[in-house]
Amino acid sequence: MEQRSPLDEKPGGRPPGLGERLDAALTARGFTTRGLRVRAVVTAVVSVAVAAGVGIFLTDNLTNTFGPDSVCEGAVSADALNDALGPGTVSEQKFGDGHLRSGTAICMATVSYGMFGNNRSVTVELRKNSSLSVLADDTEARLFAASANGGAAGAAFDHRAWALLPGDCDSGLRVTVRSSGGDRPGARKLAGLSVSTANRIAMQRRCGSSPMPAPHELSEAGKERDLSPSATCGLPGLTVSATPQAPGLRETVTTATDPLWACRIHSSADPRSSATFTIGTDPRLLTPSTPDGEPGFGRARWVEPGEMVATCQGRPTYFRMDWSDFRDPVPDSDETWKQFLTAGGRAIGCEPIV
Repeated sequence: MEQRSPLDEKPGGRPPGLGERLDAALTARGFTTRGLRVRAVVTAVVSVAVAAGVGIFLTDNLTNTFGPDSVCEGAVSADALNDALGPGTVSEQKFGDGHLRSGTAICMATVSYGMFGNNRSVTVELRKNSSLSVLADDTEARLFAASANGGAAGAAFDHRAWALLPGDCDSGLRVTVRSSGGDRPGARKLAGLSVSTANRIAMQRRCGSSPMPAPHELSEAGKERDLSPSATCGLPGLTVSATPQAPGLRETVTTATDPLWACRIHSSADPRSSATFTIGTDPRLLTPSTPDGEPGFGRARWVEPGEMVATCQGRPTYFRMDWSDFRDPVPDSDETWKQFLTAGGRAIGCEPIV
């Protein structure tokens, strides 16, 4: 005959209720007095509460579930920040009395993970460029061009990146993000964060018809290599003079030309002395400059010392040369300028300038 448990049914054939089943379960486990039963129930409730509290504590410390949706006056998305720096609670610290969207303040956005902090941060800034001199050190950058990335254009390293604002915003505006300390989130993640922030600042400034997508096509990073005197920076026709004062010439060149092309030359004997050649190929890169009236060479016109502008494929394109105690092998001369405008213009598909 089938054996039935006293929990199976009540007298009269009706199934027991929840309270009766709980009483029977407690009795079966030795909780036979009211005091023992109360103590068991309290212990169970406390255990559930502790588990819930631990869950909330971990959620609050390991994710941004209870944190802000954005920081830095709404310019930095918390989701984009977590994508770049990893999971954790998002916070901010502002520097300056102005606003990030106007370029008069800097903001530090931070992600904290775990009960001991484990902070990772980036500083975010809106910069206005009027000269290519601020980009001369970007020879090792991984570039992303508007034509291949839905309008997003800029440059990225493992520790910093910048992105231009959309085309119908003011020219010369770029968002820069820089990781703090030894953190290196990687070029692709920082490129995505810079573009996301550029989109949000454009929305605040009421420009930019549609958001730019996160860049998916980045060039390879520029790497240092030996210099070819007859094809300096990889430009046939741009030559340098090998002299005893500058042995072992080396160069670092970007592997793409949009939105920027840059080359740095130095001597292995003195890496601090250098010459740089830079071409700005995206019209958004600089604020529009009016030539100062002084003719340069051919179609090029001076906009400031060391920098000329010429029209290439209907767009203003800027050419710049800078020197740091390195004029012997790469002289600041009319001939060097002519070679640079000719060879550099040819490399970016420009009509003949000189």
